Amino acid sequence: MKENLKKMISYYKPYKRVFFIDMFFAIMASAIALVIPLVVRYVASNVGKMDAKDAVKQLIIIAIVVGALILFQCYCNYYIANYGHVMGANIEYDMRAEIFAHFQKMPFSFFDDQKVGQLMSRITSDLFDITELLHHGPENLTISFIKILGALAILISINAKLALAAFVLVPFMIVYAYFFNKKMKQTFRMNRIKIAAINEQIEDNLSGIRVVKSFANEELENKKFKIGNDGFLQAKKNNYKYMGGYNSGLTAFTTTINLLVIIVGGVMIIKNMVGITDLLTFLLYINIFTDPVKTLIDFTEQFQNGYSGYERFRQILNIEPEIQDKEDAVDMNNVKGRITFEDVSFRYNDNEHRVLKHINLDVKAGSYIALVGSSGAGKTTLCNLIPRFYEVSDGKIMIDGKDIRDVKLKSLRDNIGMVQQDVYLFAGTIFENIRYGRPDATREEVIEAAKEANAYDFIMSLPNGFDTDIGQRGIKLSGGQKQRLSIARVFLKNPPILIFDEATSALDNESEKIVQQSMEKLAKNRTTLVIAHRLSTIRNAEKILVLTENGIEEEGTHRELIEKHGIYYELYKMTEI
Repeated sequence: MKENLKKMISYYKPYKRVFFIDMFFAIMASAIALVIPLVVRYVASNVGKMDAKDAVKQLIIIAIVVGALILFQCYCNYYIANYGHVMGANIEYDMRAEIFAHFQKMPFSFFDDQKVGQLMSRITSDLFDITELLHHGPENLTISFIKILGALAILISINAKLALAAFVLVPFMIVYAYFFNKKMKQTFRMNRIKIAAINEQIEDNLSGIRVVKSFANEELENKKFKIGNDGFLQAKKNNYKYMGGYNSGLTAFTTTINLLVIIVGGVMIIKNMVGITDLLTFLLYINIFTDPVKTLIDFTEQFQNGYSGYERFRQILNIEPEIQDKEDAVDMNNVKGRITFEDVSFRYNDNEHRVLKHINLDVKAGSYIALVGSSGAGKTTLCNLIPRFYEVSDGKIMIDGKDIRDVKLKSLRDNIGMVQQDVYLFAGTIFENIRYGRPDATREEVIEAAKEANAYDFIMSLPNGFDTDIGQRGIKLSGGQKQRLSIARVFLKNPPILIFDEATSALDNESEKIVQQSMEKLAKNRTTLVIAHRLSTIRNAEKILVLTENGIEEEGTHRELIEKHGIYYELYKMTEI
C-alpha cells in the first residue's frame, strides 16, 4: 500500500503549483470558518457593554473586516472548485493516456487472457474515482484536520474542562470508524469486480447483438445479465449496510457531543464556572467540528472507491509487456524479404502442448509460399510469430539474416502487411479506414490504393464515395467489400512482406474471384505467405508447405504434392469435391 500511495502522489508533480495553491486556499477557507464564532463571542461579550456610538463604530469595523474575509473565503472556495477540479481532470487525462498507451504495448497473449469489458472499466469508471480522490482527498483532509484541531485549540483556550467534555467521545468515534472502514474497504473492492463483470457482459452482448437476434435469444441474454446484475446489487447492499452503520453511528456521536456540551455547560453555568457567551461559542464550534466529521465520512467512501480503483489500475501497469524492444534494437532498412525459421518451436503460456515443433523454413525474397493443413495445425500461429505478435519459445526467426528480436518492433511491423479472414474496420469513413495503412498518405494516394485493390468502383457507387460512413466494424459493407478495403490498406502501406490469412475463405465465389485478383496484384514482387482453406486458390504458389502437429510434413508445388498422394492430396480431395 505504501508503494502504491507513493506512485499515486507522483501524479501531482506536473501540477504541484496548482496543488499547493489549492491547499493554501483550503487552509485559508478553514481558518476563516474558525474566526466567525470568535467574532460572535466578541460581539456578545464586549459590544453589548459599549455605549451606542462606540458599539456602532465597532460593528462597522467588524462588518468590513468580516466582509473582506468572506469575499476572500468566496474566492478560496471558487479556486478549489474550479482550478482544483481542472487539476483532477488533467491527472485523469494523464492516467488515461498512460494506461491506453500501456494497452498498445501489450502482446496478443495479454488480450487472449483479458476481457474487453474489464479493460474498459480500468480506463473509465476506475479513473474517475481515482482522480476524484486525488483532487478532493488532500483538500478534504486538510480542511477537516484544521477545523478539528483549530476548534479543539480554541475551545481549550476558552474553557479546558468544557473542551474535555466536548471531545471525550472522540476516541470511541475513531474506533467505531476504524471498524466500519475495514468492512467498507472489502465491499468497495467487491463492487469494482462486479461492475467490471457487468461491463464485460454488456460489451459482449452488444458486440454479438446480431447473433443474439438471429437465435431469438434476447430472453436468455436478459437472464444471463440478471445474474451479473443481481451479484452487483448484492455487493452494493453489503456496501450500503456498512456505510449506513458508519453514517448513522457517527451522526449519533456528533449529536451526543452536542448534548453532552449542553448538559455539562448548563451545570457549569449554575456553578458560575462558565458564562452563557462561552457556552454559545462552544455550541458554534461543535457545529464546526461536526462538518469535517461528515466530510471525513465522504472521504472514507471516496478513498475506498479511489484506492481500490487505483489498485486495479496498477495491476495492469505492473504487467510488463512480454514482447518489447531490446535496448540495442535497430531499424530495418532496405528489406528484401527473405524469411528464415531456425528450429522454431512455440507454445502458449497456459498450454504445455507445443503448437509448433522444430520448424525449419527458408523463404526466399519475393517468393510466393502457401501454408495448408488441418485446423489447429499452427498455420496462423506460425505467421503471427513473424511480426512478433507472439514470441517464439525456442529457436529464432530471421528476416534478411537478422534475428527479428534484434529489430525495433515498429520497424519490423512497418515492413509486414497482413490481410486476415476476419477483417476489422474502424467506425468512420472508407477514406479513414484505407488511410489507416499509412496515416500520412494524401487523398490521391488513398484513391490509387483503392484502384489497385479493385475497390474504387464499388466505393464510388456509394452515396458519399470515399466519405461514406461504414458503421461499427464496417457493418454496412459486404464481406468482399470489407476484404478489398483491407487489401487497399496494405497497398497503401506498401510493405515488402505479405501475409494472407485465409483472406478469401468466407467469401462467395464472385467476391473471392475479385479479391483473389487484388491479392495477386498486391503479392507481385513481394515475399508472400498465404494460409489457404480453399486449395484451388494456391495452385500457382511457388511452394506449398503442409503443416501438421508434427511440423512441416510435406512441401512442393501443387502438382508435385498431388502426385505424391500424401497428406496434401487427401486435403485437396476433401476441400475441392
